Amino acid sequence: MTYQDPEKKVLHQGHLNPYFEHDYHAPAQTIVYDPDPETPTSFQSSLPETPLETRHFGPAPSGCILRRRKTKRRVQTTNGNFVIDLDIPTQLVLPRHGEPETMKTRYTAVTGDPDNFEKNGFFLRQNISGRRTDFLSTMHGVMRNIAHLCTRKNSQTWGPNAWEKVVVCIVADGRHKIHPRVLDCLTLLGVYQPGPMTSSFDKKDVTAHLFEYTTTFGLDSNLHFKYPDKGIVPTQIMFLLKEKNQKKINSHRWFFNAFGPLLQPNVCVLLDVGTRPGNNSIYRLWKAFDVNSNVGGACGEIATYKGKNWSLLVNPLVAAQNFEYKISTILDKTTESMFGYLSVLPGAFSAYRYIALQNDEKGQGPLASYFKGEVLHGRDTDIFTSNISNRLQRILCFELVAKANSSWVLKYVKGAIGETDVPEALPEFISQRRRWLNGSFFAATYAIAHVGQIMRSGHSSIRKAMLMVETVYNIINLIFSWFSIYMMASMTVACFLISTGNRPQTTKWKYKLIAIVLSILMIYLIFASCCRHIWLSVFFISFIVGFLTAHIPVYLLSSILAFDPWHMITSFLPYMLLSPTYINVLNIYAFSNLDDISWGTKQDSVVIPDLQAVVQDSQKGVDVELETPDDTTIYEDALMNLKTQAKNDI
Repeated sequence: MTYQDPEKKVLHQGHLNPYFEHDYHAPAQTIVYDPDPETPTSFQSSLPETPLETRHFGPAPSGCILRRRKTKRRVQTTNGNFVIDLDIPTQLVLPRHGEPETMKTRYTAVTGDPDNFEKNGFFLRQNISGRRTDFLSTMHGVMRNIAHLCTRKNSQTWGPNAWEKVVVCIVADGRHKIHPRVLDCLTLLGVYQPGPMTSSFDKKDVTAHLFEYTTTFGLDSNLHFKYPDKGIVPTQIMFLLKEKNQKKINSHRWFFNAFGPLLQPNVCVLLDVGTRPGNNSIYRLWKAFDVNSNVGGACGEIATYKGKNWSLLVNPLVAAQNFEYKISTILDKTTESMFGYLSVLPGAFSAYRYIALQNDEKGQGPLASYFKGEVLHGRDTDIFTSNISNRLQRILCFELVAKANSSWVLKYVKGAIGETDVPEALPEFISQRRRWLNGSFFAATYAIAHVGQIMRSGHSSIRKAMLMVETVYNIINLIFSWFSIYMMASMTVACFLISTGNRPQTTKWKYKLIAIVLSILMIYLIFASCCRHIWLSVFFISFIVGFLTAHIPVYLLSSILAFDPWHMITSFLPYMLLSPTYINVLNIYAFSNLDDISWGTKQDSVVIPDLQAVVQDSQKGVDVELETPDDTTIYEDALMNLKTQAKNDI
């Protein structure tokens, strides 16, 4: 432990024990398997409180203290870039020894834009080993799925060495945004080492920090180590730590435009942090692409996290969302999958065929339309464009199906479950749905306005006819979404707003629109008055009641046919009681805040001190300060942090 004050260092010298005994040396043989390696422990004893007054030292520093015991190392540049292989911490658990990719962590200081990643001379470990990649995915529970792929011994694609065909890519949106406990977990896995991180290289700002490592063990949600004897297999991990917070679309651009051209994957699986896939969910998604070569995108079921013993269903808001998610999957997703076009593939858990997303020779295609939202978001754009940028997954789905001279379809895969947390408080719920409703409304308008692209696609005549039927269905949904707010009340409020501070001569068309709408309402009232005596008949009242309650047996029957009826028992009543909130509060708040294009969940950025700068000399080499393996304590610090901090902080 290092103390900046010499007097305090002398005072505590007698209370310090050796931190760890660094007696590990990698054996010389090729591969050695240790079925039950010892879990690392820390022998540091707690320090007694200092008898000195602390007012002379100032307040306790926030975060980790920068260590000064570093050594300068001469590093040759690779293709003019700063790339260095780091020794792993000596205390790192190694169930499999002797493999080079498990003994070194590769760090790359990435400069420039993700679209120019390959052009600027950057490369990945998989390019050196020449491995064929079938997956790229963000990481949360993926190791169990990789282990499942390795058990498919009779598969022509998978098998005992299936892990070599899988690359897990973790993209952190901002160095100052990532939670410190996440970095602690990645440190224990051997992926993250902050020593060589730089703020600039050769007078060029570093935009991202890339770490590459193959870990041979895992950590579960309870922070317990999982070794090969528990079914864990080696996992190739790429950890990209972006220097700035640039939102989700930019992270996807790194994913597809920077790494994709180098790895040439077959299927890309996208997972949001917090989504927990089932043990074989990723395999089920991949199987949908393997069986049907026309599948360009697929998704599974997004299930709500119910807590231990379904305890969270006691919250009516969570129960209502559980019912909503289930019914949306059983009715909407299955019906849309039959037509071949899902209106949205959830960003939390979905998969795409890489070649289906590629642009044509003119630079037009699904990815071009998708990443256009990164440029438009936050600029002085109109309300329509600004709100579309919040739901670009819908634009990506439409552009994929309507791709010129192609016949890609989207598919729902039953059994591929991804469990995610849902808002438990009403304010967060309203903010989330504001973004969803506004983005979905304008994205649906975009799809309807560009329906002509479907006719120029490569689909068969029957498929085009089915897609046109689905477009009519979407138009009906769009009309109901807009006019679900009570029309008479809206016109009354509009009259008050227009009449305040405006002369009729300057707002002619507004008053004319209100007059037309009120005339339509008057026609309806006259018709209703004439038919009043029919409405009072017993038969018609029974018909109306039956019509209003007809959706209940539809929900029940569809749930039974899907062999998933439990939400009807646990969540139907809260959903019915909160239905007025869904219809009134959410829609009114959403359409009243069309000018709000924020995500609603992001917090303001916090600036932290810059890292060291590295300058290249004429000999194509750089001098970089590195913490020596014997002096560094980052691994032990990470272990202690995870032991002392609450698991909910991760």
